[in-house]
Amino acid sequence: MISVLGLDIGSKRIGVAGCDRTGLIATGLTTINNKSFVYVTEQLSQIVRQREATLLVVGLPYTMDGAKGTQARRVQKFTKRLAKALSLPVTYVDERLTSVEAEQQLIAERRPTVKDKGLIDRRAAAIILQQWLDRSRSEL
Repeated sequence: MISVLGLDIGSKRIGVAGCDRTGLIATGLTTINNKSFVYVTEQLSQIVRQREATLLVVGLPYTMDGAKGTQARRVQKFTKRLAKALSLPVTYVDERLTSVEAEQQLIAERRPTVKDKGLIDRRAAAIILQQWLDRSRSEL
């Protein structure tokens, strides 16, 4: 049994994804408005408790040339505080282009994405988590 949360952390919203108990399939759960650290921590701690999560998988937005830019450092700083507040370990996944991929998937499913940025964030979080799940399985 596995319970891991995937996070797509942005300055306005945080996409949250979870996986099934077998660790095979990631799905978007919700989007949290990133209004304050306390608010985000409260919202995530409820999800962590409900799902009995044991790990956070966070998308790290490297620059296109693979460097850690300002945004990646900001995400890491935020994530370190979050992991401490939630008492959970963290691992990172390269999230370059996941939002683009999420939007393309939703368009392919004929789901309107223009107005629902939260839906894109949730889908991006699911893509991040799915990448980690797939990689973890292949390493076993």
